[in-house]
Formats: sequence, structure tokens, C-alpha cells
Amino acid sequence: MRVVIAEDNALLREGIVLLLTSAGHEVVAVAASGPEVLPALLAHRPDVAVLDVRMPPGFRDEGLRAALAARREIPGLPVLVLSQYVEETYAAELLGGGASGVGYLLKDRVGRVDEFLDALERVAAGGTALDPEVVTELMTRRRDNPLDALTPREREVLQLMAEGRDNTTIAKLLVVSDRAVSKHIGNVFAKLGLPPSDSGHRRVLAVLAYLNGGS
Repeated sequence: MRVVIAEDNALLREGIVLLLTSAGHEVVAVAASGPEVLPALLAHRPDVAVLDVRMPPGFRDEGLRAALAARREIPGLPVLVLSQYVEETYAAELLGGGASGVGYLLKDRVGRVDEFLDALERVAAGGTALDPEVVTELMTRRRDNPLDALTPREREVLQLMAEGRDNTTIAKLLVVSDRAVSKHIGNVFAKLGLPPSDSGHRRVLAVLAYLNGGS
């Protein structure tokens, strides 16, 4: 894969570059500040971008703004956002468009090499990769709470769906059959009023849009 990296922390940036090149990917550009990000993405049109949310000069949301602008210019550009903390507003804004190929991971996850690479590949392929802590925050902060109608097992399934897991992986993680997972997913969609025919990343984004108060 061809990757653009935007991260102001030089040590982390070079670590990601080394990690990706060692895994056989090509880092076509790096950016160390917000104004550098969009030009790099438009110039190289990578298979996936790895972007820090907060970058110089303001350390607010420069990376996220660049990612959203790039996705307007390059529809469907896969973007994996990194953040130091769970920032609900940023997660909701990134996911609110309902587009494919989006991820939001906490920076600690980069150190878990296999998990990070798996998330990057899922995003590049048009899927979704959300940090489990982000999903938990989104679920627990929702107050108007049809989630209360879900059983504990259905909530587990919903969380794994939101992380971007497919049915087979969910079954293995929960040590249940594929048929049981399909039944739980059907129950989740029915209780949340979401179309049961949605599949893949679209069903994940529909659940996330619901959790974030979107349409």
C-alpha cells in the first residue's frame, strides 16, 4: 500500500514509517504540521492516510480538518486517524458522513503492531476500524438510550461490529456459532430500528451514526 503519514511527534512519525516499510508498505510522504497535510494527500493520492488529529500550528484539529478536506477532494480516500485521547466530537465528525474507509485509533494502539496493521489494512480496503475504547465511550455517553433494550450479549456483538469485525471473527471472539452471531445482529438492528439488510462497513457506520445521534 502507498501511505501518507501526518504526525508532528518525530519519534512516533519515524516509528510508524519504519513499521509500515518493514511490513512491505510504501510511505510516499510525511507531514509534520497541519498545512502540509492536504497538499501531500492531493499530490500523492495514497491508498490510505494515517493522520494525527491535533497538529501544529494550533494543536486543535488540524489533522482532522485536512482529512475531511481531502475526502471532499478525493471521495472515499481511506483515512486512519490517531488521537491521544477519546475525543467524541472528532470521532463523530469523521464518521458522520457515512463514507467507507475510516478508522479512529488511540495512539497506544500503534504499539500493538499486529492490531495496528490489521486496522490499517481494513481501512485501506474500505472498511472501518475503531478503537474499542472509542466505541465504549460512544456507547456509554449516549443517554436517550434504546441501547438499554439490548441484552449484554447483543451489546458485545454491537461493540465488535463497531470495531469493524466480521461475523466469523465475532463468533470466534465470543466462542459462539456464526448462526448465533447472525441472530444477535438481527436482534440489534431490530431493536435499534436499523435496516437488517445492511452489511459490511455500511452496517457498522449505520450503528455508529445512530450512536452519535446522526441519521
